[in-house]
Amino acid sequence: MASSRLTVYFEDPFWVGLYEREDGGRYEVSRIVFGAEPKDYEVYAFLLAQWSRLRFSPALETEQTQERRVNPKRMQRRIQRELERTAPAGTKAQQALKLQQEEGKLARRTRSRRQREEEKERQFALREEKRREKHKGH
Repeated sequence: MASSRLTVYFEDPFWVGLYEREDGGRYEVSRIVFGAEPKDYEVYAFLLAQWSRLRFSPALETEQTQERRVNPKRMQRRIQRELERTAPAGTKAQQALKLQQEEGKLARRTRSRRQREEEKERQFALREEKRREKHKGH
């Protein structure tokens, strides 16, 4: 059973959307920064227009659960309790976003290291060429 959920919340100083999707035991999440508080129709229009550009985290394996209907007031109380306490481990969405961030960091480090090595090799080649030019005339 496939399910998706969009949660919009305020993360000082911006409004952020957390789009979670779960399908066949795979859980993925994408973080959307809106800036100013978005209206419902703006969020809907954004999702329609930018769906293909959303970057989802790598899939996490989850056990499939069947959701029951929850009383809205009870759900609101649960949400308030979750917001009040801050768990160091974070939610599944936060863990997935952290994993995505770490992968990006690793890719950036690899790319930077390669560029640094190429620049060192280029500088070395220039020095060698200059040294050869000095010895040519004698």
